Amino acid sequence: MQEQCIAIGETAGMIYQTLEKGGAKTVTALQKETGTANELLNQAIGWLAREGKISFEKKGNSLQLLLVGSGVCCGQ
Repeated sequence: MQEQCIAIGETAGMIYQTLEKGGAKTVTALQKETGTANELLNQAIGWLAREGKISFEKKGNSLQLLLVGSGVCCGQ
Protein backbone atom coordinates (compact mmCIF):
# COMPACT_ATOMS: atom_id res chain seq x y z
CA MET A 1 0.00 0.00 0.00
CA GLN A 2 2.79 2.41 0.89
CA GLU A 3 4.49 1.73 -2.46
CA GLN A 4 1.31 2.72 -4.31
CA CYS A 5 1.08 6.00 -2.39
CA ILE A 6 4.70 6.76 -3.23
CA ALA A 7 4.09 5.98 -6.92
CA ILE A 8 1.02 8.25 -6.98
CA GLY A 9 2.97 11.08 -5.35
CA GLU A 10 5.90 10.72 -7.74
CA THR A 11 3.55 10.68 -10.73
CA ALA A 12 1.76 13.76 -9.41
CA GLY A 13 5.14 15.47 -9.29
CA MET A 14 5.89 14.50 -12.89
CA ILE A 15 2.50 15.81 -14.01
CA TYR A 16 3.01 19.08 -12.16
CA GLN A 17 6.46 19.57 -13.70
CA THR A 18 5.15 18.75 -17.18
CA LEU A 19 2.35 21.30 -16.86
CA GLU A 20 4.75 23.85 -15.39
CA LYS A 21 7.08 23.54 -18.40
CA GLY A 22 4.59 23.08 -21.21
CA GLY A 23 1.28 24.64 -20.18
CA ALA A 24 -2.12 23.01 -20.61
CA LYS A 25 -2.20 19.35 -21.68
CA THR A 26 -4.81 16.68 -22.28
CA VAL A 27 -4.73 13.46 -20.28
CA THR A 28 -3.58 11.65 -23.43
CA ALA A 29 -0.68 14.08 -23.90
CA LEU A 30 0.30 13.75 -20.23
CA GLN A 31 0.25 9.98 -20.51
CA LYS A 32 2.54 10.07 -23.54
CA GLU A 33 4.94 12.60 -22.00
CA THR A 34 5.20 10.88 -18.62
CA GLY A 35 5.03 7.29 -19.89
CA THR A 36 2.67 6.46 -17.03
CA ALA A 37 -0.01 3.77 -16.96
CA ASN A 38 -3.53 5.21 -17.27
CA GLU A 39 -4.72 4.07 -13.82
CA LEU A 40 -1.73 5.59 -12.02
CA LEU A 41 -1.99 8.77 -14.07
CA ASN A 42 -5.66 9.19 -13.12
CA GLN A 43 -4.89 8.63 -9.44
CA ALA A 44 -2.18 11.30 -9.57
CA ILE A 45 -4.51 13.72 -11.37
CA GLY A 46 -7.08 13.16 -8.63
CA TRP A 47 -4.43 13.85 -6.01
CA LEU A 48 -3.45 17.14 -7.66
CA ALA A 49 -7.09 18.16 -8.15
CA ARG A 50 -7.93 17.45 -4.52
CA GLU A 51 -4.98 19.54 -3.39
CA GLY A 52 -6.14 22.39 -5.64
CA LYS A 53 -2.95 22.31 -7.73
CA ILE A 54 -4.59 21.82 -11.14
CA SER A 55 -7.67 23.05 -12.94
CA PHE A 56 -9.59 21.80 -15.94
CA GLU A 57 -10.58 23.61 -19.10
CA LYS A 58 -12.81 22.39 -21.92
CA LYS A 59 -11.29 23.08 -25.35
CA GLY A 60 -13.56 21.87 -28.13
CA ASN A 61 -14.06 18.16 -27.54
CA SER A 62 -11.08 17.76 -25.23
CA LEU A 63 -10.47 18.44 -21.57
CA GLN A 64 -7.17 20.08 -20.72
CA LEU A 65 -5.40 20.16 -17.39
CA LEU A 66 -3.46 23.21 -16.30
CA LEU A 67 -1.90 24.55 -13.16
CA VAL A 68 -4.14 26.54 -10.83
CA GLY A 69 -4.23 30.21 -11.68
CA SER A 70 -4.65 29.40 -15.35
CA GLY A 71 -8.31 28.32 -15.13
CA VAL A 72 -11.17 27.44 -12.80
CA CYS A 73 -11.43 24.18 -10.89
CA CYS A 74 -14.02 22.61 -8.67
CA GLY A 75 -15.87 25.86 -7.91
CA GLN A 76 -12.77 27.73 -6.76
